Amino acid sequence: MSKVEIAPCEGFSLRISEIAPDKSISHRSAMFAMLAEGTSEITNFLRAEDTLNSLNIVRNLGATIVDDGTTIKISSEGIKESSEILDCGNSGTGIRLFCGLLSSAEGHFILTGDEYLRRRPMKRVTAPLRDIGAKLDGRNDGDLAPLSIRGASLKAFNYTSKIASAQVKSAMILAALRADGVCTYTEPELSRDHTERMLKGMGAEISVDGLKTTIAPMTKLLSPLIIRVPADPSSAFFFAVAAAITPNASIVLEGVTLNETRIEAFKALERMGADITYEQTDNKYEPIGNIHVKYSPLKAITVEENISWLIDELPALSIAFACAEGQSVVKNAEELRVKESDRISTVVNGLKACGIEVDEYKDGYKVTGGKLQAADVDSHGDHRIAMSFIIAGLRCGMTVTDLDCINTSFPNFFELLQKITKVDFK
Repeated sequence: MSKVEIAPCEGFSLRISEIAPDKSISHRSAMFAMLAEGTSEITNFLRAEDTLNSLNIVRNLGATIVDDGTTIKISSEGIKESSEILDCGNSGTGIRLFCGLLSSAEGHFILTGDEYLRRRPMKRVTAPLRDIGAKLDGRNDGDLAPLSIRGASLKAFNYTSKIASAQVKSAMILAALRADGVCTYTEPELSRDHTERMLKGMGAEISVDGLKTTIAPMTKLLSPLIIRVPADPSSAFFFAVAAAITPNASIVLEGVTLNETRIEAFKALERMGADITYEQTDNKYEPIGNIHVKYSPLKAITVEENISWLIDELPALSIAFACAEGQSVVKNAEELRVKESDRISTVVNGLKACGIEVDEYKDGYKVTGGKLQAADVDSHGDHRIAMSFIIAGLRCGMTVTDLDCINTSFPNFFELLQKITKVDFK
């Protein structure tokens, strides 16, 4: 599937319970089961390319996996050396977290990914892991995959990160669980906290005090993970934007995690004037509930705080900027340049192709709201760029190319989109 044409939409009223399960939690569920005694049970696991790659890596590391199509049961007797090269596909989360998990495991492991992942920087993880004794190397002095890991004894650490990154934090927490003493990790602002929540729920000794996380090494295996993966707010956000920019539109997004570190983009959309309400229905590992979104005229805002909480949603939020009155500004978001694509450049170029005035900066951009025009936009193999400009097509019509990447995170995206508008595949 190389190209799709999206027809403009005049309005819709929809309730969706089939939003893709959360990608971050699905990755972690598969990995963390390797640290448990007994059988972990995961329902509503995201069956997308990236997360299935993580599940396959766990299998290659010696876990027994039973999947009846509804519940995935994972049993492990410890991490085993694999004869296979461990392919993380397109997932930065996968490769970086596996670095932390495998750094103390007995054996030799090779991690790689697709052509896009092999271009992404890894030193943010490999450097601090090397500092505590990890035997980890790769191309460009350990900055590019494939990465080679030979399990080693790890030293306790007190690490202060210069960037707010849930991937770096999670890798270091996983390493700390096998270190030779109590470890601390401090970040400049709070990043997503699924790792801390889930591991604490499994019995790990982890405490959080503001921006500082303290981790005690495991003295025994953890309790099995019994979890239903909630809907992914990053995926749900595409349809929130769809409702927010389309006159006479409303949508209810069911079963989404309401973790405050995951719904910052919805809060930004609220600040723009969108009509959004939240309804909590559960709270075990994560607060879960429904998000209601109705169209309302949007106004420009500046986004410069809690960037790590909405970094993945900024491309879709930029479509809302294009439909808002005034000039919206994104600052402190240089991290966008090292995602699946350089998302600052791809967003800027895509919006310019749609007739929107955009100024590009090193760490963000300024979008002057206007009238979106139909265009032909290349996703550059980036699933969030592809889906964002497809949603833009609800206002003006759009052609988007390079679509296979969407399967990495949201396999039923088009199935849901077809409930709103006409979708023509080329």
